[in-house]
Amino acid sequence: MLPMEAPEQFSYSGEEGLPQKWWTSFEDERLNELVEQALDSNFNLLAAWQRFQAAEAVVDRESSFLLPNVEAFFSAGRSYPEPDFRGGENQQIGLSAVYEVDLWGRIRSAVQAERYRAEATQSDYQAAAITLSAEITRTWYQLMAAWRRLELTQQQIETNENILKLIVARFGSGQIRGVDILRQKQLVEATREQQIFTESQIQVLEHQLSILLGSPPQQEIVYTPDSLPPPPPLPATGVPTELIRRRPDVRSAFYVLNAADRDVASAISARYPRLTLDLSSAARSNETDDIFKNWAYSLGGNLVAPLFYGGRLNAEVDRTEAVKQQLLYEYGQTVLVAFQEVEDALIQERKQQERLQVLEEQVRLARQANDQLRVEYFNGLSDYLAVLTAIDQEQQLQRDLITAKLTLLDYRISLYRALAGGFEMERDNMARVPEESDD
Repeated sequence: MLPMEAPEQFSYSGEEGLPQKWWTSFEDERLNELVEQALDSNFNLLAAWQRFQAAEAVVDRESSFLLPNVEAFFSAGRSYPEPDFRGGENQQIGLSAVYEVDLWGRIRSAVQAERYRAEATQSDYQAAAITLSAEITRTWYQLMAAWRRLELTQQQIETNENILKLIVARFGSGQIRGVDILRQKQLVEATREQQIFTESQIQVLEHQLSILLGSPPQQEIVYTPDSLPPPPPLPATGVPTELIRRRPDVRSAFYVLNAADRDVASAISARYPRLTLDLSSAARSNETDDIFKNWAYSLGGNLVAPLFYGGRLNAEVDRTEAVKQQLLYEYGQTVLVAFQEVEDALIQERKQQERLQVLEEQVRLARQANDQLRVEYFNGLSDYLAVLTAIDQEQQLQRDLITAKLTLLDYRISLYRALAGGFEMERDNMARVPEESDD
């Protein structure tokens, strides 16, 4: 049920199958451990699970209206004066039952609506788990990239300091201007500023990772900095209609739409008569030993038909119809966004790979230009400003290259998140959305 026609296929597709636990595609054991820990202890995810538990309880509550309400009662008292009751005591015991016959399916429709809402909440929980796994993976590789930038910056500081020493040594012989020394010192300090900034980034990312794991930011995370891996082989995207069935957020929107449809049915049924059956049985005695000897029974029925409610019932039908139509359009928008996220991630990754190749070539050319300008400078064939510009450009390109590799991984993570379906976790085995009865 779509308000638009789904495309037949996506623009690109790989051949690798996409595992349910998509992050395992990176073959990073420490990452796997972190994601599993987050899925078990992240507070936002635990809150989403409790929302699902609450929705299940609502299904149980609404289902109870399909059954009779049975009550037992007992009363005892003494009367003064005592002309009518021997001993002045009066004791009563009994049972009563009330049952609404669901003639038009009003109650059943309400139960079905809540069941669909519970399924939507379960899908929301699965979507939250996918989002959490993506946040953990993204933060993990941001942390690895920050460590790589820190290592690179430390190497650049060492390189710039060595060049400074060489310039200072040549300054004594009158071959170097004083301004060249000042410029090189400024480059050293600028590189140190990059180091301080990167160290700050590392600590912030560690705090962020701790929070995602359900731990205080002061909690130390044990890990070994590593280089950024290349993206795994491109996964098979499948066809768009499969994505609709697979993505939890799309399923959630579909379940909410179905719940609205059942709300319409319930609102229509509320305009029809209601039949209620009452059954009661009671015994009364002045003596406790005789209380179960004399029973009286009563069976009755009530048929109540709405005649005039000032248009309230029809207005409720109109409201539920409008909500259903609204949710149909929102479902269609959710599907379109799901298609867009896959297409965006595919084209972004493809173009980022091209950009990465261009950046690598720029780094190679900048290194050659830097080496050549340094030789010319020390031979008196070039001024130091050209050398300084070349050094700064090469070092900036090296940092940009790390960022570009991280961006490529980020696009792959976005693709996995856009394609991912729900994956089973240990607490999922406790999920219980009651099945619809055939009665």
